[in-house]
Amino acid sequence: MDWRQIMMVSAVGVVCLGWLLVAGVLLRAVLGEADWQAMMALLGGRIGLLAMLWALALIPVSLLIGHLLEHYVRAPARLAMALRSALHAGVHRPVVPDGSRETRELAELVNALVAEREAMHRDMDARVREASRATELERNRLAALMSELGRSVIVCNLDGRILLYNQRARLQFRRLSRAAGWMGGAELIGLGRSIYTVLDRELVAHALENVQRRLARGAEAPSAQFVTPIASGGLLRVQMAPVQTDPESLEGDPEAVAEGSGERGHALAGFVLLLENVTEQQRADAEEDRLVARLVADGRHLASRARDVLSEPSLAVGEAIPQVGNTTEVRVLLAGFEARLEQFSRERAALLPARWSLDDMLGSELLEMLEQNIVDRLALAVSRIDCSTSPWLRVESYSFMQAVLHLVKRVHRDCGAGALQIGLVSDAPGAALELRWNSDSAPTPHLVGDWMASSVAGNGESGLSVAQVLARHGGSLELLEPTGGTVGVRLPLRLAPPQEELPQETWLRGDSRPEYYDFDLFRASARVSSLEDSRLEDLVFTVFDTETTGLDPAGGDQILQLGAVRIVNGRVLPHESFEQLVDPKRAIPAAGIAIHGITPEMVRDQPGIETVLPAFHAFCEGTVLVAHNAAFDMRCLQLAESRAGVQFDHPVLDTLLLSAVLSPEETSHRLESIAERLGLPIIGRHTAMGDALVTAEIFVRLLRLLADRGINTLAQARVASRNTYLARLRY
Repeated sequence: MDWRQIMMVSAVGVVCLGWLLVAGVLLRAVLGEADWQAMMALLGGRIGLLAMLWALALIPVSLLIGHLLEHYVRAPARLAMALRSALHAGVHRPVVPDGSRETRELAELVNALVAEREAMHRDMDARVREASRATELERNRLAALMSELGRSVIVCNLDGRILLYNQRARLQFRRLSRAAGWMGGAELIGLGRSIYTVLDRELVAHALENVQRRLARGAEAPSAQFVTPIASGGLLRVQMAPVQTDPESLEGDPEAVAEGSGERGHALAGFVLLLENVTEQQRADAEEDRLVARLVADGRHLASRARDVLSEPSLAVGEAIPQVGNTTEVRVLLAGFEARLEQFSRERAALLPARWSLDDMLGSELLEMLEQNIVDRLALAVSRIDCSTSPWLRVESYSFMQAVLHLVKRVHRDCGAGALQIGLVSDAPGAALELRWNSDSAPTPHLVGDWMASSVAGNGESGLSVAQVLARHGGSLELLEPTGGTVGVRLPLRLAPPQEELPQETWLRGDSRPEYYDFDLFRASARVSSLEDSRLEDLVFTVFDTETTGLDPAGGDQILQLGAVRIVNGRVLPHESFEQLVDPKRAIPAAGIAIHGITPEMVRDQPGIETVLPAFHAFCEGTVLVAHNAAFDMRCLQLAESRAGVQFDHPVLDTLLLSAVLSPEETSHRLESIAERLGLPIIGRHTAMGDALVTAEIFVRLLRLLADRGINTLAQARVASRNTYLARLRY
């Protein structure tokens, strides 16, 4: 007997007792007081017996009520749920006929219709597979090409949502996350996630505007590139190319077509990013420049020394000069050799700018990179000079950074500067980096000349000079006028070309549902003001589960394991997952080990929750959280937020509550029971990742059933969940 039957029997009992009381009052009024007292005296010894008989009479009543509920309420409800699952969730399981005779007949008809529908689907699937064989072959070729490319590739729509990436990009950002101190399980990129979680929005927007401006001018294949510092102290070069669509394919959507200034319109649907870590490449180029410069310097020195030897009367005291047959001819050869060295230097200097590509870089990014390297590599204090603007620069950032570090080292050694000020000034047509330090007198011209001629390679070796680095950036070092006990120098920089203002109609907007390797879904979605108004099918979900030391998080039980998987566009993506054991810093009860199998030895060398939780928070960025019995899991996360320095303010959906919304007649909403009703196998139960995967598969099917009930937005799903009786649980 479940709670519904108990409530029904109790209600029947109360109603019957009420009628007995009413009947007693009426009978007393009809019989009169004397006859009523006589009747009560007659029945006085039998009240207990009557009460027992009444209680026994309720048993068959309850059984009858249970039978009626099972045959005429629950059986039709189960049949309706099975039919909805077959039609909308893709679960094709034969319905077991039960309930009344009419319900059993209806179940048999449903089974026949479902079987016929499955046969039709199989036939249609076979035809679709045949028709799409060529398309699938092209998709496989694309996947193979992407996986074998030597560069990292990421494809995004205009909102910055990632539609495609190759394995090299995934591994590259995983290495960057490790260099930044993130957990190894934290994936920084994933389908449906925003590229702005790993790249600065302003950098991407600047490059995108540059590409769009060239498109509007009629360029066939425009591109733009920029560099950005990475956590390990190096540089990442990003090249952007547009993804265009045929405007005719967007006919009927005037906001989606971007008209260019050329003969044909351009519809910009997204962009491709090619990423390359150029730190080692720039270091190698600098080393090559150093070696070539040393070769030239050594050649000049040898030629000069040979000429001097020919002019001297003796090499040493008492040593005669060897007889030279024709010293004039030797002098001519030496002069020719020096001329060739000079010509080589001039020709190489003319070719170097083509190799030394100047990339767009935000001024604030350059300042942050310089400050970090001065502090880390030279151990000097640095403060920022207040700047009103942060201009876009054209800079070959590696060699410029090396030159600045070399100058700072010389300033510290020659001028005794222990603390520096650094800032940017921009005056058309260029900009400049200013270095200032406290001193009563400015550096002498001779000292500045020595700085400019010195090699940025250091160690006394001949290499690329400071003057050469500054020349490629459009100028030479300038001394600042001493002011208030402060002196300094100014280093030239080039400004990036100004961007033209583009009309709003040149941008493509529309709906977007990115899928893996699906290039028909590039149309970017307009940003909604709140996720509450978003359709469930357009959201990205992170389905997660926790394993804990016990069931009382408020009483001190801690997280032992976190597991999560992504859902994008209604598809579970097992390769985009997060799984990490956590050291709870406390004992693990034996009763819990018997359930989840996590022993103290397994978590002994694992990181604590203060390290794992920030990585998990980054993994969940921009998504809706989903869990089974989410009240418990969210309570575990919230109690650990203060130690980890993060806050989980994401929207949350609970498969437990959603199941209660869809199947209120069911008595069990455990994970196993829901999976059984939906025809899903249970694999890896009571592990964080296993439960997360099962919950994700359940959630995908529940989404289809929610749509059948008219629950299409996040707000509707949350309101429906709050209205269930299970939502009253608190932890």
